[in-house]
Amino acid sequence: MRPFIELKTKSLLAIFALLALGCSDKLEEPQLNNNFAGGTDFTQTENMVLSLVGAYEAFQSRGWEQPLLIAVRGDDVNAGGLGDQPDYGETDLFNYNKDYWMYNSLWENVYADIISAHTAMEQIERYLEFADDQGTTLGNQYIAEIKVLRAIMLFHISQTWGDVFIPTSSNTDELKELETVPTQDEVMQHISDQMDEAIPHLPDMRPNERTDIPGGATVYTALAVKALANQELENYQIVADACADIINSGGFSLFPDYYELFKTPGKLSDEILLSMQYSDFGQGEGDREAHLYDPYGPQNWTPAVAGAGSGWGFFEPSMKFIKFMLDRDETVRLETSVLFTDRGIAEIQTDPNYASLPGFVSNTTRDGDVINDYARALFASGKHYLPSNQLIPGRTAYGSNKNFIIIRYAEILLMYAEALTHGATGSGMSADAAVNLVRDRAGLTGLSGVTTDQVIAEKYAELSMEWGKRYFDLIRLGRLDELNYDGRTFTADKTFLPYPQSQVDQFPILGN
Repeated sequence: MRPFIELKTKSLLAIFALLALGCSDKLEEPQLNNNFAGGTDFTQTENMVLSLVGAYEAFQSRGWEQPLLIAVRGDDVNAGGLGDQPDYGETDLFNYNKDYWMYNSLWENVYADIISAHTAMEQIERYLEFADDQGTTLGNQYIAEIKVLRAIMLFHISQTWGDVFIPTSSNTDELKELETVPTQDEVMQHISDQMDEAIPHLPDMRPNERTDIPGGATVYTALAVKALANQELENYQIVADACADIINSGGFSLFPDYYELFKTPGKLSDEILLSMQYSDFGQGEGDREAHLYDPYGPQNWTPAVAGAGSGWGFFEPSMKFIKFMLDRDETVRLETSVLFTDRGIAEIQTDPNYASLPGFVSNTTRDGDVINDYARALFASGKHYLPSNQLIPGRTAYGSNKNFIIIRYAEILLMYAEALTHGATGSGMSADAAVNLVRDRAGLTGLSGVTTDQVIAEKYAELSMEWGKRYFDLIRLGRLDELNYDGRTFTADKTFLPYPQSQVDQFPILGN
């Protein structure tokens, strides 16, 4: 076998478009755009890395609506006032339309990427028939990495819909033969089991320590996904043990500057366990790998760097969240999470309890971008904001070159602490120590004898506007009353989105 050639970050991203496995637009057509369809020489085992690269590309090819829809139902965020996407706004109000295109897009395209992951694993298995010992080790690692990517996608789908399909191969005909749809608990247990299978084959290091695929999945990414799945199952001892393994590795730490964590300086920091990576390759024009961040940005701003593009105003931190943070005397986490308009500030101050606000509550960010008033919302998401002065000269798209964080060490610390408050035994540190590491970075004093309520409040402050984590915490803990705010009425039957009608038409079992 020829020596394995390392892929540096730039080259990895640059070849995504050429080497992608290519997800189909239809779930039942997973292999039409497969770059391995025919003519592959599986004896050239060094080429199996291309299957891995294709799986990462598929994983990172999130449509703008996908994370937006997953995140919008919590009490931390509101849909902006939308004339052209009314059903997105209605979803935020728990009024669901099974025919809405966003629902079908999230389901169909994520499942297409899951099927692409299976295709990649199957291709690697064919290479392994010809691999030597080194190649076999690498191939098993690649399959394990793809299992991690597949798991987090399946995790998000199940959080959103509950009972969902668990594909076991690239052949989607098997889904049409199912007699029952796996329950959410079965899906989460499957994810946990898959991570147990993957862990022995993954690199034992932080993602940012990898030199072959910087930021790629490692043992600790798999442990984090295992913890997330078992948190949904309320298997808190397993959560505590998985998080303790991450903590006790000694490799992870909180990025010192919370404000910059979500911006260019925080890219692939020691805090990141999983992120979708994007790049302009240091160039002001030409090829780029990017997520469309426009939905999160303000419709109207005066950027410090003239010409930088604005956004759509689809994603608004809630007034409830802002007042919660003000009541806690939060500083850097509130400043980081919320972009304020003058109109929004004035609306806060209509409440006499908030007539006087801290100086950082301003329509001008510390980087000099001015957030002007706009019709759709009072505020915009700061966690999805890249200052215009961090754009590579020549690039103007909102948030261009910004990574999209999925799992970070702060969440591991707080999951661990919560598990201990539910009675799990900790082998990493105390619950107090874990929570206070997070609070210390935020400039808050430490707590003693932390309770579940305090940990959940800390998660609200730390993780809001990130992948619906707040919403899913409230659902898991049965704190449904928290979702009744600003005129909303939530009931348990609204926990999951309805299956998209077009999927029910294709797979009638979803309608049973």
